Amino acid sequence: MQTHWPLSPWVEAHRQHIGFGLQVFPRGVSTDRIEQLLALGQLAEGLGYDTFLIGDHPARGPEPWLHLAALATATQRIRLGSLVSCVLYRHPLMTARLLSDLDHLSAGRAILGLGIGWDANEFASLGIPFLPVPERQAALEEALVIIRGACGESHFTYQGRYFQTEQAQVSPPPLQSPFPPLLIAGGGERVTLRQVAQYADACNLTSLDFAGGVRAPDDVRTKLAALHQHCNALGRPYDTILRTHMTGWLILAEDGDRLQRKVQDYVPEGIERRFSGPWRGFAVANTLDGAISYYQALADAGIQYFVIQMPNASDLETIRLFAEQVIPNLEVK
Repeated sequence: MQTHWPLSPWVEAHRQHIGFGLQVFPRGVSTDRIEQLLALGQLAEGLGYDTFLIGDHPARGPEPWLHLAALATATQRIRLGSLVSCVLYRHPLMTARLLSDLDHLSAGRAILGLGIGWDANEFASLGIPFLPVPERQAALEEALVIIRGACGESHFTYQGRYFQTEQAQVSPPPLQSPFPPLLIAGGGERVTLRQVAQYADACNLTSLDFAGGVRAPDDVRTKLAALHQHCNALGRPYDTILRTHMTGWLILAEDGDRLQRKVQDYVPEGIERRFSGPWRGFAVANTLDGAISYYQALADAGIQYFVIQMPNASDLETIRLFAEQVIPNLEVK
């Protein structure tokens, strides 16, 4: 069992200061869409966001790792990654290769986000069996072992139920030492959060019902208590793990009237009607005062890092308002 838990510089940077990331999902592959994505990455960097993240849905949109590589050459400071890469969409050795290449292209700014996937239709489009959750969780564990092993100093062989590799070695290995920050998404209290405690630098909880439904401070406290228990069982210091949270669509406006107009533009059928069932909680619409209260309450419950999505790439207002009016008013207490 692992007994040494190095503290990632990324985790260290946010032990006393809340961190913020922006997640987008680019649709379409036209030149203007790519240019728009690069411009968004540059805007996020200029506004002080810590990370720029792309969703991983290659059956419905562009391949994230290609766009992250482009962003690596178009930005200077902001960290880059996928929130999150599905371990079953690519062989773990390929994921390790892509991670290392991105880390070198970005001069050590890559973050590896991993999850088990959730979209049965996308699995079908890719011709991949949509296994039950326990089997996808087991596949994630095998992938974690291979990714780490393949980036080691010697050739690595592994024979698992879901993945196998012979004499694998990624050369050169990732630039960051001992490894780029590793984030695991999901709120499963028995398995996923144990995997976070055993392998990862960060957990990622989300407001989505099908991925944990962590929206209220009490939800956060319940999940983090489970994570703390797993850390204790493994002998790992709890504060070596960055506690992150992702909001789905965030729609911000300075006042209630403006907010109502934006919601009507982006979600004309209404948020509750569009995001029902497992999608309940996906969209958060708020004024500035409401957003500050919402995120501060989650921070008080133990979240150290927030990732936001936006409903439309043209909603630069939300990106700017969050950076300029919300972030400065949030603090670790």
